[in-house]
Amino acid sequence: MIVRLFAVTLLGWMLGFAWFAIFLPQPLDGRQTDAIVVLTGGAGRIDRGIALLEDGAAKRMLISGVDRSVRPVELAVQYKAPERLFSCCITLGREAIDTRSNGLETARWLERRDYKTVRLITTDWHMRRAALELRQSMPDGRMTIVYDAVPSRPSLTILAREYNKYLLRRIAALIGI
Repeated sequence: MIVRLFAVTLLGWMLGFAWFAIFLPQPLDGRQTDAIVVLTGGAGRIDRGIALLEDGAAKRMLISGVDRSVRPVELAVQYKAPERLFSCCITLGREAIDTRSNGLETARWLERRDYKTVRLITTDWHMRRAALELRQSMPDGRMTIVYDAVPSRPSLTILAREYNKYLLRRIAALIGI
């Protein structure tokens, strides 16, 4: 009986992992949202957010998880973006240190502005857990979250680690943690 339970659990994990790895979220078109939220930590994320903001896909953008020592002018130079964009339309979130705190920081920022739709930008393998954390942080679920994944070529190790984190977070959410 224990062996069967273990085998069914292992089979469920393997099928879930296959789904997780094969159907990674994809980049989105230029559709309009109220805001853009970029989570720091991976290549191409901030570039994508700035390009969309410049193209008018949203009016405001939050970059969540920015180091406290980074100044807006430094980011403007690094990403070859106009400084006026950083002064008018981009907020640097400096409170987040991990994915869970990204969700909390983002939820507070969105609530203060009463936005209804947000484009979440992060790496494809990170998107599901990031969106879960954001949904968990939103008090009433009125927010529409649009996934805009930055494509990557993750290793099996990265995928397995992220899948396990995602599963643990789903379980924790189910029991109210």
